[in-house]
Amino acid sequence: MLTRGQFRSIAESKSGYRGLTGYVNENRTYSKSAATTSIFLSHSHYDKDVVEQAKIFFENLGISIYVDWADETMPERTNGTTANKIKNQIISVNDKFVLLATNNAVNSKWCNWEVGIADPFKLPKKKFAILPLANNSGSWDGNEYLQIYPRIEKNPRESGGEGYYVWYPDNTWETIENWLRKL
Repeated sequence: MLTRGQFRSIAESKSGYRGLTGYVNENRTYSKSAATTSIFLSHSHYDKDVVEQAKIFFENLGISIYVDWADETMPERTNGTTANKIKNQIISVNDKFVLLATNNAVNSKWCNWEVGIADPFKLPKKKFAILPLANNSGSWDGNEYLQIYPRIEKNPRESGGEGYYVWYPDNTWETIENWLRKL
């Protein structure tokens, strides 16, 4: 499992000259048309810095990322309209669902609700994964039920290259590039 610090280093290396700060806010409108695959990124709003890093990580793989608070059509305060728009983004608009599974996200009622929405629509089609990120001390709250989902991790047996994989609960795996290409 990656720590937040390791993930930050990965994103910094991919962001180049722009750096990380304010990256998500550069694109206030969401457009799926720029990529072949799109991801709904479930996350805690307390993890804005990590969301920016995840956006860089996936966009460098040619993937479009949907982040709700960067969507100018979302209401300023959460309400029923917010829930309906999020549900539509998960079920119909975005191809894949990824839970940015930080300790904050695991404890978020919205993230847990989003996982419940995505499960029946994305999991059977292998379009669901969690990206667990431990605190820099290595602690991760997790939840038992998260063990039933595929997870995105760096291959610990591979030194050198990128080596990111989607690991399934049955101990099979595929490269993240292959997983992202499957529609």
